This record gives sequence, structure tokens and C-alpha cells, in this order.
Amino acid sequence: MTKRRRVPAMAPEERRATLIAATLPLLREYGTAVSTRQIAEAAGVAEGTIFGVFPDKASLVRAAVMSAFDPKPAVDALTAIGTRIDLRARLREAVTMLRAGMNANANLITGPKELMVDDVEFRERMLDSRRQILAAVTALLEPDRDRLRRSPEATAQLLLMLIAVSVHRGFGQGGEFGDMDDAEIVSVLLDGLLLRPSPTPSTESAS
Repeated sequence: MTKRRRVPAMAPEERRATLIAATLPLLREYGTAVSTRQIAEAAGVAEGTIFGVFPDKASLVRAAVMSAFDPKPAVDALTAIGTRIDLRARLREAVTMLRAGMNANANLITGPKELMVDDVEFRERMLDSRRQILAAVTALLEPDRDRLRRSPEATAQLLLMLIAVSVHRGFGQGGEFGDMDDAEIVSVLLDGLLLRPSPTPSTESAS
């Protein structure tokens, strides 16, 4: 029988962070069916330790889901892209990173929903997260404001919508947009959907 790996004694906040970090990947894999025993094993602690930090499993799941939507890592990654490279290259990097994050959290949107239905703090956190990410994408677009048909903020909103459509299959007709890759998302945003120019209208005289 394998012996459980024990973690060194930690301060309460460290223990809380460790339990949340261990819970998140399990939630993404198993949803709310994950057991406190699985969480304890992943965290390397006794099952009773969980209830010394959280009053119940639902509180731990809520804290883990809230942490998954912390915008700071995404905002930091978007800021790190910078504005020195070409607009398309900038946006491709942003799309790759944002899609990875959305894909990782996709099951959390549809999974433990029952825990968040009446959770005002969670809804506010989600809205604030979206605002921060929108602002970071807008900053990537700002140097090219004069080249855009719409404002950088409106363009950023469209980009986030396209990414969401490609990740959350239910947004499209039968998941039609699920096969869009990062380059195509950027191309649709900047170039539209027209592959060939419209036919030249006939110049024949009507007379």
C-alpha cells in the first residue's frame, strides 16, 4: 500500500492555498463528484485537515472555482506580450493564451453551477475578471487604433466573443465554430469572412 506523501506543517493561509491548488485540477476532471478523500490525497494531508480549514466541501469547491477565475495571471500574460510586435502576432499570442485558459475552465462554467447560482460575490468576481481581461486586450490593440474600424475596446470585445464561441460549443450552431484555430480567429476579426472579392458589377448600359 502506498504511503500518503505528507506535506510539512504550514501556516493557515498556506494550507488553504495548498488545498485550493489540489482541488482545482480534480474539479476540472471529475466535477463536483470529487471526494474530500481524493482532495486530501492530492494535497498530501489527512482528510480531517480539510475541515480544519473549510467548514465543508462546498466551501472548498467554491474557493477553488473562485481562484480559477482570478484574472491576474491572464492580465500579466497579456501585458507581457507588449506592443512591439506586429498586430496579428500580438493577437495570435493573446488568443492562444486566452483559449487555453477558457478551455481549462470550460467545465467549471457548466459544472459546479449549482454552488454559484445565488452567489453575488462570484458573479461580481466574474464581471470584474472580464473587465480586467478586456482592458488588457484593449491595451494590446491601442497602438493600432487608427487602423481599426471600431474602437480598440469594441474590437477587444469582439475578439473575446470569438474565442468564447470557439471554446463553448453550445454558442455556435451545432458547434460549427469549434474547429477555428488561433490564426483563423485573428483573421476573422481583422479580415472578416469574405474569402474572395465580390464579383464586379456589370458595366453594360441599360439603354
